[in-house]
Amino acid sequence: MNKAQDMVLACQDLHKVYKQGRFEVPVLFGINMSVAKGETVAIVGASGSGKSTLLHLLGGLDSASSGSVEIMGRDIQHMSEADRGYLRNQSLGFVYQFHHLLPEFSALENVAMPLLIRRMAKSEAYQTAEAVLNDVGLGHRLSHNPGELSGGERQRAAIARALVTRPACVLADEPTGNLDRHTAEGIQDLMMNLNASYKTSFLVVTHDMNLASRMQRIMKLDDGVLTNA
Repeated sequence: MNKAQDMVLACQDLHKVYKQGRFEVPVLFGINMSVAKGETVAIVGASGSGKSTLLHLLGGLDSASSGSVEIMGRDIQHMSEADRGYLRNQSLGFVYQFHHLLPEFSALENVAMPLLIRRMAKSEAYQTAEAVLNDVGLGHRLSHNPGELSGGERQRAAIARALVTRPACVLADEPTGNLDRHTAEGIQDLMMNLNASYKTSFLVVTHDMNLASRMQRIMKLDDGVLTNA
């Protein structure tokens, strides 16, 4: 591992077991990994290998059965749900295969939402959101609702929403999985450019080896065991 002060995200001996009635279903076995400031990391593996589960644990969206998860050096396993939610809002951004934009709101309103949740003044939140939308090439689509955007534009808006709070790390779950090859390549280029300009770390779960190959490091999850690819 790198120096602790350079870590934005780390876990040690992470296990996850789901209970189904009287049965226990182990999913993750002793995961150890870290993501450094500004680093880009891909996690690849077959469907059902536990990739999304691992991402949810690292993002504080689910709790591990044992082991530790640290966000910005703070162990979230022993935090209250409120404190964990606050740290997540301050330090992480999330991008999913499906954009999860709110259909009744414009691109600008969707991207400003995390800032409004923080109780930032509306004018300032909109100004910040507009700047990020410009950065992802959507400055001309501010007033458009998701239904008026293409698939690639919707994913760009979702990435803008993840970045608007200037998180230390963006966790992306199959961010190009619902896009055609040409559009996916545009999203890949965007993520690389934003990593360079924002210095934000990216941890990406993906089946897309073209995307994975552009990350600085690739790890493979196979039947709940994580190794360097």
